Formats: sequence, C-alpha cells, structure tokens
Amino acid sequence: MSKNLITDFTERGLVHQTTDTNSLHDWLATPGRRIYAGFDPSADSLHVGHLVAIILLRRVARAGHEPIALIGGATGMIGDPSGRSEERNLLSHEALAANITSVGNQIKSLLESTNQKIHIVNNADWMRGVGYLEFLRDVGKHVPLSQMLAKDSVKSRLEREGGLSYTEFSYMLLQSWDFVHLADEYDCCVQIGGSDQWGNITAGIELGRRLRGLDLHGITCPLLTKADGSKMGKTASGAVWLDPLRTSPYRFYQYWMNLSDSDAQTCLLRLTELPLEECESLIREQETHAAGRAIQRRLAEELTQLVHGPDGLHTAQQATAAFFGAAIDNLTDEALTEIFADVPSQQFSFETLSGEGLLLVEVMTATKLAASRSAARRTIEQGGAYINNVRVSDSAHRITTTDLAGRTALVLRSGKKSYALARFE
Repeated sequence: MSKNLITDFTERGLVHQTTDTNSLHDWLATPGRRIYAGFDPSADSLHVGHLVAIILLRRVARAGHEPIALIGGATGMIGDPSGRSEERNLLSHEALAANITSVGNQIKSLLESTNQKIHIVNNADWMRGVGYLEFLRDVGKHVPLSQMLAKDSVKSRLEREGGLSYTEFSYMLLQSWDFVHLADEYDCCVQIGGSDQWGNITAGIELGRRLRGLDLHGITCPLLTKADGSKMGKTASGAVWLDPLRTSPYRFYQYWMNLSDSDAQTCLLRLTELPLEECESLIREQETHAAGRAIQRRLAEELTQLVHGPDGLHTAQQATAAFFGAAIDNLTDEALTEIFADVPSQQFSFETLSGEGLLLVEVMTATKLAASRSAARRTIEQGGAYINNVRVSDSAHRITTTDLAGRTALVLRSGKKSYALARFE
C-alpha cells in the first residue's frame, strides 16, 4: 500500500467528513481491514449517483483492504429518509427480491476486477429473525430519542408538511444495527457513504460504543452534484442507469461527453482510477485546447469501460463516430434507432428492396430530405447525398439490402447536418 487510504481519498476530493482522522489513519495502517458501504435496492439497477460508493470500495480494495457491499434487503423494505423530501413508495417482496439480485450482480461485476477479496451481504439475513420486542429491548433502548431528532435527515423532514412516518424514522436504528453487526461478524470498523448519510453513520458509531464499547469510524464523501448544485446523473429522459437495458452504453458514454468542463474535471478526479499526474495533465490540456474536450473523452472512456466493459465502450465509440459522420456499418437496428432518435424516420416495405430496389431520390423525398425528386437529384449530383455517411454520386442509385446498415434500417444524410432514418419492415 503506497499511501494511506484517507490521504488517497482526500487527494481525489472524496472526503466530506470523517470521524477522528488520527484514529482512522492508525486503524487503516494495517492491511486487510474491512470497510463497508450500503446500497438501497429501491430499483433493479444502480445509477450514476451510486458510482461514488462503487469507486470508494474499489479504492478500498486497491489499497489492500477488503470492501463490504451491504445490500439493504431489510432496510429497503422501509426506505431511507435521508436526502428525500417525501416518503418512498414501499416495494412488494417480489420486486425487492428481484432488485436485490440485480443490484448484487452489478456490484459484484464492478468490484471483482480489483482482484481483492470482496464481501456482498444482505442485511435481511440477520434482520429477518429479530422480533420487534427483542429489537426494541436490545437496540432501541440504547438510542436516545434526542439523538435521533437532532439528525438533519430527521429535522428536515419534520419541518415539511408531509412529515416523517414512524417507519422511516426507524430506518436509522436498522442502519445503526447493521454497523454493529458487521463489526461483530466481520471486524468491520469503518462505514463510508454520501454526505447525506452522516447522521445514520454517526448513529451507528454511537450505538456501537454504547452496546459494545466499540471504536467505530465513518467517512462521508461529497454527493455527486453539478456546479449549479443539482444532482448529477439526471437527464431530460430520467436517471442515467448502469444497466445497459435501461441506459445503453452509447447514452451512458454521451452523458459524460456532454458534461461541462468544471463538472468533468470533478468527475475525472473522483470517479476514475487514473493517476493524479495524468488527471492534472488532462486538465492542463483542456485549459489549452478546450475544444478537444480531452477530459470528457477520457472520463467517458474510463467509466464506460468500467460499467459496460471493452465491448460496451467499442459500441459507444462506434455509435458516436457514426453520429459525427463516420461510415456506418455493422450496427444493430436498436443502436441506429437510439443514435438517430431525434431525426425524422420513415418506414417502407422491405419488399421494395428486392429486385432492382428503390430509387434513392424517392426515399430522400419521402423522408423530407428533399422537397422533390428533382431537388433530390441535384443534391446527389452536387455531392451532398449520403447513405450511411458514404457519399452517393449516382442520381439513379437504387437502394437494396446491401445498403442496409442494420438488419432493416439505414441512415440518409443531405449535406452536413440533415439526417433521416429509413426503416424497411
């Protein structure tokens, strides 16, 4: 281990608050320590907001320690009020079970490449058999109400019209017990989480001290937000998910490419595993050649490869190149539809591709790339017509199956920026 984990976190801008720093440094000086972060299975996929916790656990592993990812199978039945303005809708047991499986598989995939021992646990495994009266006697007795009411996550909700239900109020007790249980069973004495988790983390530290005399520690990181203060990972179409079925590798890649310079610089330091020297070099390059978007490009490459693997990165880069004029070949219809989702689309009969095929001028007219056949011919003859970003100069060209970029679709372009998607069903 080349440097202490706290130093590493601090250099990357990953520390918001910690408990006693000297004690943390001393405890982390021994390799093989176990450190945990929790994940709420409120959906069947993690999203961009979870990447900070994932990266923290990866850095824990690369520093020679053992990360523990706790999936809230029990706490997920209640919902964490931290950082929320209103109560969550409760999930069915079936939906929660499916989410736990999906999220667990994602976490395993994202952590196992560190080649360090990892632990993925579900708090339902130790919560399920604990009775209500037993929990109140053994845990609730040691948590002062004044302490719970003083937490920001509780105070902010109590001040709102909707208030806070007893169910959500109890969440802090459950998370506190998780920390004590992991200390008992795994000798895990550090919990990490977002800055909105400070109240829950410190409640667990206090419970450990009261119940067992434990010396537990906490580290929180800044939430992933944009320069304007809004949460990162949201687009006009919703959250940016890590599951390719919910957010494709292309859309994921483009999300990072479209960040502002300031936001991209923050994410480069916090979310990638590039050496600090390389990050600083990219920042200097961007300051000199802003149009090159070196930070955004490298950030998109690193995170897309982490989440979607080399194949996902290749697909995203291929799709991006296609949108900016590279020849389009061997892309699926689904990829074409997504890349060109915002351009006009026209459907034709697949049978028109048989025999001599369908005149290009007819397709250009039907897709509104040309106002008339004669206008389409002029565009072609002047070198302004493209099929799959390859120029077509013959005004008598007929489209056949050999022109398809996917199984049933092709992309037409007139000039530099006018696109249309032609589908043959």
